[in-house]
Amino acid sequence: MISVQPVIMAGGSGTRLWPLSRAGYPKQFLVLSGNESLFQLAARRLADLASPDVQVAAPCIVGNEEHRFLVLDQLREVKLDPASVLLEPMGRNTAPALTLAALEALEGGKDPVLVVTPADQTVTQPAAFTAALQQAIRAADGGAIAILGITPDRPETGYGYIRTQSDAAGLAVAQFVEKPNLDTAKGYLAAGGYYWNSGMFVLRASVWMKALERFRPDIAEATAAAWAVRKTDAKFVRPGKAEFGAVPSESVDYAVMERCPGTDLSLRMIPLDAGWNDLGAWEAVWQVADKDAHGNASVGDALIADSENTLVHATSRLVGVVGLKDVVVVETADAVLVSDRARSQEVKQIVNRLGKEQRGEQNLHRKVHRPWGWYDSIDQGERFQVKRIMVKPGASLSLQMHHHRAEHWIVVSGTAEIVNGDKTILLTENQSTYIPLGQTHRLANPGKVPLEIIEVQSGSYLGEDDIVRFEDTYGRN
Repeated sequence: MISVQPVIMAGGSGTRLWPLSRAGYPKQFLVLSGNESLFQLAARRLADLASPDVQVAAPCIVGNEEHRFLVLDQLREVKLDPASVLLEPMGRNTAPALTLAALEALEGGKDPVLVVTPADQTVTQPAAFTAALQQAIRAADGGAIAILGITPDRPETGYGYIRTQSDAAGLAVAQFVEKPNLDTAKGYLAAGGYYWNSGMFVLRASVWMKALERFRPDIAEATAAAWAVRKTDAKFVRPGKAEFGAVPSESVDYAVMERCPGTDLSLRMIPLDAGWNDLGAWEAVWQVADKDAHGNASVGDALIADSENTLVHATSRLVGVVGLKDVVVVETADAVLVSDRARSQEVKQIVNRLGKEQRGEQNLHRKVHRPWGWYDSIDQGERFQVKRIMVKPGASLSLQMHHHRAEHWIVVSGTAEIVNGDKTILLTENQSTYIPLGQTHRLANPGKVPLEIIEVQSGSYLGEDDIVRFEDTYGRN
């Protein structure tokens, strides 16, 4: 029986799908079609890898500290329980992330086969996906490093390529090549033997560590030092922050994979023909979307007239377009993107400018998810702000106070338990209370249905950093 440990890399920022993807709610957690996020779809695909000779453990998630409750909430929605959630204090690319997962997998003398996948890919043919991964698992069980390669169907310039050579065992990796220009990509397609690099790897945990120690001992040593001082809190595992900050930032490809050809390490390429897409930009979203007779795709409340090969993604209002060709239009509550479809990768230019100007639209949506629920900033002006707040059943906000603002709370639905100074009260639908400036307070939902309130803030400063936390269930005080 082959023991398999799925590893989902969920730490990306997804800037090329702005404005839908934000740093605080990146693309892997978005529902782009259907009713499950890319992360949820990835977790479910890996759970289906079991067979008579393959035993699949609960997934190990490697992600960002900021997204830890998103990970748990989304797995809970699809009834999956993670083995662990490894929280990177800061981004250090995929090689250190995989090393954390390998170090955990080797605990207690175990050495499972790691099936490593990004959290932000789509697959339209799950049976073909499962068959290819099981083939890769069996190759890895024999000591090989197996890479999933996508059979190209067009001269794509947005992906790296794998050049293969045939041998008695199938396809060996001869070379990794960078993202090509269009003419080079056409040459690869015509020549054959070239595959897109999917970013999915299958190998034993010990094989990864030996290869890393051979090619990048600095990453292996620094990551091991951070792992040695880790702290565990339920499912969350936190490597040492200062120690992890000293880990060199490098990708799996650059650190190990590209150095393997020509060595004694067996690097195999398993073809994957399963309707794969990594949704790296809005062009890729259009590629996989259902289209009308004119090549137009839409999500949400969209009206399209006299247009061709255009994508319209509406999230909060009606969007109408007329006379467009090869265009992407993405609408959210606080931002709109309009782009030539072929240049949608260049949305990073806008995201970079937002960062330089320190604008909030880079990091958060108007609707912000929190461990206890969410809030939506529905209106604001000079000295006031109005929020719609949802608190999950059994959840509570921190015990806190504000120096610069007072708050009025009106219960819309559900039951609110409110600490207001030295008093604790229960409010139900259509009841309200007032929290004076400087008053210690807490909002909680003691019921079994979501609590919704309208909050009206008023004062001289309304920023989210005007919070003094005295007690917090989520470790933020």
